[in-house]
Amino acid sequence: MDAIRQGRIVANGLSFATDEMGDGEDVALFLHGFPESRRSWRRQLPLLAERGWRAVAPDLRGYGDSDRPLGRSAYRIETLVADVAGMFEALGARRRLLIAHDWGALIAWALAIEKAAPLDGLVIMNVPHPAVYVRAMRSGFGQWRRSWYVFFFQTPWLPEAALTARGARAVGRAFLDMAVDKSRFPPEVLDHYRSNALRPGAMTAMINYYRANFTRLGRWRPGDTPPIKGTPVLMIWGEEDAALGLELTEGYGPYVEDFTLERLPGVSHWVQQEAPEEVNRRLAAWLDLKGLT
Repeated sequence: MDAIRQGRIVANGLSFATDEMGDGEDVALFLHGFPESRRSWRRQLPLLAERGWRAVAPDLRGYGDSDRPLGRSAYRIETLVADVAGMFEALGARRRLLIAHDWGALIAWALAIEKAAPLDGLVIMNVPHPAVYVRAMRSGFGQWRRSWYVFFFQTPWLPEAALTARGARAVGRAFLDMAVDKSRFPPEVLDHYRSNALRPGAMTAMINYYRANFTRLGRWRPGDTPPIKGTPVLMIWGEEDAALGLELTEGYGPYVEDFTLERLPGVSHWVQQEAPEEVNRRLAAWLDLKGLT
């Protein structure tokens, strides 16, 4: 198997940096979260390439080596969805598999709900369906307390100052403080994420995902959000997620026709980086089950 190679995709008017393995028209696209990068999928790209997919992990807009447009409105969810649909198109995808974590998973849910691009499979890691999240926020204060940082990110300049101070120390601490197995985040990995956060304009772009969509995700409400049909969905969830409660893994019947849940005990929010072997094992079994090989 060849090593991971670097490339670029032009989609939706922007240029995106990518890590890739494999070739062909069957495209597995990986979407990272906050405050990560395409590097967060380094342990999953080989698995998909070995199974015949062209595995592609981009830096999302505003992150890493991808284009970084200015302004909050450039990060609205519909624009982020258009980026992903455009990537599949630019890659000439015949079959489409979308694998996503954290903010990438929110984009993936939105794309599937809105049918912005056909999908042969959807894999979600540690982010709930938007309607399930809205339901949890309405039902009590538990998830409100866990989501405190979302409200903090609505303030001007202060989040950027806090997260980039002392060489973006808080970005590194976000991984170490939440992780159960801290050995999975050695200094060189944390240095990568910190250096990305310190690029000019990068932290504002990253936080603009939260600012631009603070109220927009609420349009997918319990009871009137159309179900995802014809696309099998796998959710892999680290049970020790400090930001998102386990109740967010329940109640998917009205929203997903073909839903598989795999919970990983003793694993944090950073599931694909902290438990890559177990994530890959569950992912491989599901791919076999659904004929996605």
